[in-house]
Amino acid sequence: MRKFLIMAAACFAFSQVTTAQELYVNTEPASNMAANSLGIRLTNKFFKMEHDGTTGMRFEPEIMWGINKKLMVHAIGYAANMMQSSIRMEGGSIYAKYRFLSLDQQHAHFRMAAYVKGSVIDNPYLPATPATKKPYANTDLDLEGATSGVSGGVIATQLLHKLALSTTLGYSRYMNNIKDNIPEGFPKNSVNYSLSAGYLLLPVRYKNFNQTNLNLYVELLGKTNADAAGKGSYLDIAPAVQFIFNSTTRLDLSYRTQLTGDMARNSLNSFLVRIEHNIFNIKK
Repeated sequence: MRKFLIMAAACFAFSQVTTAQELYVNTEPASNMAANSLGIRLTNKFFKMEHDGTTGMRFEPEIMWGINKKLMVHAIGYAANMMQSSIRMEGGSIYAKYRFLSLDQQHAHFRMAAYVKGSVIDNPYLPATPATKKPYANTDLDLEGATSGVSGGVIATQLLHKLALSTTLGYSRYMNNIKDNIPEGFPKNSVNYSLSAGYLLLPVRYKNFNQTNLNLYVELLGKTNADAAGKGSYLDIAPAVQFIFNSTTRLDLSYRTQLTGDMARNSLNSFLVRIEHNIFNIKK
């Protein structure tokens, strides 16, 4: 029995690695993590704040649970110094994704999933530190520490041998934070969209699941505010490199910058560093 469990865990790990080019850095694919698995993740993001030129930092500890092959959930915390002078807890969110379509072929598959996310944030909408080099303006709200709210949407992912393509279309509804209301002129609704591509560069040929993977990504990330207040839109590009060690541990590096847009934003550039570890077959 023990040998069977070890083999099952190895198969789960190998299946994750052979579709590693779907493990996008800035978005989620339609595929899920392995059933009966647990992921522990720490994401660090660094932002150049537009209103005063300082460097903002956000830390996102995260736990992910593959409930079964169709359903997975994330619990995420947020801590940052972006809106206040020192790093403090901002709140948290719950994310759930359900894969409702899977069409599998040899060395290829097409999958679709639906997702929902809810955030509760304790943060001011305007910076608590008054010293600025230029007037503060921001209508780019998000559920990753900026505002409370809910979002939902659909994801479609196509795997073609070593190349994986994915697109997301979602809607966000922003709500008041715990101790602060959305200011006049800030949006309460937005449409979010993305197009992601991932390519498995190494290994050229799989021999075992202990081989190190090298994946290259480029993602286009866009948003349009969908109400009269805070109109605007943007389109960002985010290239990334990813290493996967022993089929269980992952290191992500990504740089994100704006390609075009007319939305007032806290930051136009950011850098991401993430470390993640996965534990398979958590229930014996």
